[in-house]
Amino acid sequence: MEMRDIPFGTTDWATILPTTHPGEAGFATWRTRNFAGIRVRMVEYSPGYKADHWCSKGHVLLVLEGELSTELQDGRRFVLSPGQSYQVADGAEPHRSSTERGARLFIVD
Repeated sequence: MEMRDIPFGTTDWATILPTTHPGEAGFATWRTRNFAGIRVRMVEYSPGYKADHWCSKGHVLLVLEGELSTELQDGRRFVLSPGQSYQVADGAEPHRSSTERGARLFIVD
């Protein structure tokens, strides 16, 4: 990721209008900003959320609250708690996330 042509700025995430995205179970709420082709999101997963697809998009993801379970298509599974993150490249290890209790995440992709 190369970051160009983005002037200094701040974001008050509470002022960004949320969008709702249903999962296989539960839903995700995204607050999204875009900067020169880079998407930055504050994402909340409802309790019981499970993604409805395998994702091949690259991300850097940080868990802020709750607990996130991320499953790779090859069967590996990772559980992340607040303060933990993962990173994956575009087209590498398809993955999908779920959470029993809900989670709040900060994601750059």
